[in-house]
Amino acid sequence: MAYFLKKTKSRRGLYLQIYESHWDPERGHTVNRSVRALGYEDALKKSGIEDPIAHFKREVGKMNAERRAERDRQGAREISDRPAERHLGHFALKAVDDALGVEGDLAFLQLPAGFRFSLHDLLSSLVLARAVAPRSKSRTFHDVLPEMEGIGGAFTLEQLYCGLAFLGEEYEKVIEIYNGRVGRLFGRRAQTSYFDCTNFYFETGREDALRRKGPSKERRPEPIVGMGLLLDEDCIPIAMSVFPGNESEKPQLKKVIGELKRRGAIRGRTVRVADKGLNCADNVADAALSGDGYLFSKSIKALPEKERAWALADTGWQDVVDASGTVLWSYKEARDDFDYKVTDASGKRKMVSLPEKRVVTFSPTLKRKQTYEINRQVEKARALRLAAAKRSEYGDSARYVTFTPIDEEGEAKDGAKVAVSLNHDAIAKARSLAGYNMLVTSETAMAARKVCDTYHRLWRVEESLGVMKSELDARPVYLQRQSTITGHFLVCYLAVLLVRLLQVKVLKDRFSSEDVTGLCRGLNVCQVSDRRYVNVSRRTPIIEELAARTGLPLLHFNLTKGDIKAISSCTLKMLQAEHGAS
Repeated sequence: MAYFLKKTKSRRGLYLQIYESHWDPERGHTVNRSVRALGYEDALKKSGIEDPIAHFKREVGKMNAERRAERDRQGAREISDRPAERHLGHFALKAVDDALGVEGDLAFLQLPAGFRFSLHDLLSSLVLARAVAPRSKSRTFHDVLPEMEGIGGAFTLEQLYCGLAFLGEEYEKVIEIYNGRVGRLFGRRAQTSYFDCTNFYFETGREDALRRKGPSKERRPEPIVGMGLLLDEDCIPIAMSVFPGNESEKPQLKKVIGELKRRGAIRGRTVRVADKGLNCADNVADAALSGDGYLFSKSIKALPEKERAWALADTGWQDVVDASGTVLWSYKEARDDFDYKVTDASGKRKMVSLPEKRVVTFSPTLKRKQTYEINRQVEKARALRLAAAKRSEYGDSARYVTFTPIDEEGEAKDGAKVAVSLNHDAIAKARSLAGYNMLVTSETAMAARKVCDTYHRLWRVEESLGVMKSELDARPVYLQRQSTITGHFLVCYLAVLLVRLLQVKVLKDRFSSEDVTGLCRGLNVCQVSDRRYVNVSRRTPIIEELAARTGLPLLHFNLTKGDIKAISSCTLKMLQAEHGAS
């Protein structure tokens, strides 16, 4: 690169300009551009410059000398305390978040608190940072946010914690705000809703009102907090509930849906879909009394003998085959009235009868998988028995053994030494039920295969909870106050919401949630000078798709400051454009 004085002759005289020449790698040759227009030679002389050409040649010489000196300094410059790498991968989630337009509603929400910072900027920054690089709140503030392009907001670390606590206290209102905006922008389909629960452990041994010791999904001894997640028919998050870790998950389903109906987020009838862990008489009765439907899985092992005999009988099965005629899975169905013992408003237990359809399925693939797991647990139990292991060491394999206290003569006696034997009846029963599953629904007119298809979409709730735990690192949690803990889960919930909206509504499920989070974490650039960046990202199908949709230089290696600004200013309309569309 170099500056030079360009002299152009015209009818009015000699026109002077300072030009810059530089190498264009795309064109493969040197190109020039004007950096400063000086004026006509006569006019410059009249302004007091005796010899304009000589004067500006000296000035161009000084500019070139300064450029050479700067280049030498750049070549010998030392490393900085600030990384050269910049995060850009959140640009698509930011476009979705900007399009939702929740800033005004959050501004009204924060009025009573008197914050001297924007609650929307704080929340948006935390949500996008959670998708880009999950860290503690302190590390997010110090290490992540400063490296994210296009993220504004002036707030201190103390204000971050205050804002997070406020968001935790008002998390239901925040979710209501987002639900309203999602409904207006993308539409909501809540004719079917999916619900599941999980829990999160804390790096502390101390319990409080929220963090309580209970059955941890990770089998951890630390206190846990429970979370319920509700998705709509498109598998977009619609609500969450946070509850103490020692409480049962079963009441959470009716609590969350009841609250959503009260707030108007769900209107009309919805079919509640959940797994067997949430299948209880009170949830079934609540759905019926609320005018809703339900679809649960049910353990065949727990069925009454007459129902289990029907489920396992060889008659009534219909096969689902592939193109080659191989049986993929089979099903049978029945409609009848079934009795439930429920608690009425006065607290008394009574029996009610409800019309239901029950669909039993059998999968050879599932049978092989479950049989393998049963055999593995049996072998574990046999090895532990031979090693005289403690009862606490058996874990899941304990279901296949019998613990009997016996005296020295081998007679059963309380308080005596415990003898362990394999429970062959339990093993045989488990093997006979492998591959079978039962679905129970109030939708008696729904075709059996649609019942199965509807239920199998429940995996998206499990996936969403998995994204929250694994991809977004929602656990372990180091926060202490209940309000900041809930605020942390709200941030994780909203990050999942934006990921799902981009994945399902914008990209039409062509990419997985791992692809979207991979985009957020993998699209990075390094700044090599004031005006030049290099793209250090790995080329992936989702980046190719977004480059084709938006026309942004996402696949270019060399980027300018203008390119970076254009990417970080991407809009939802650009993301929604079809290939080749303007």
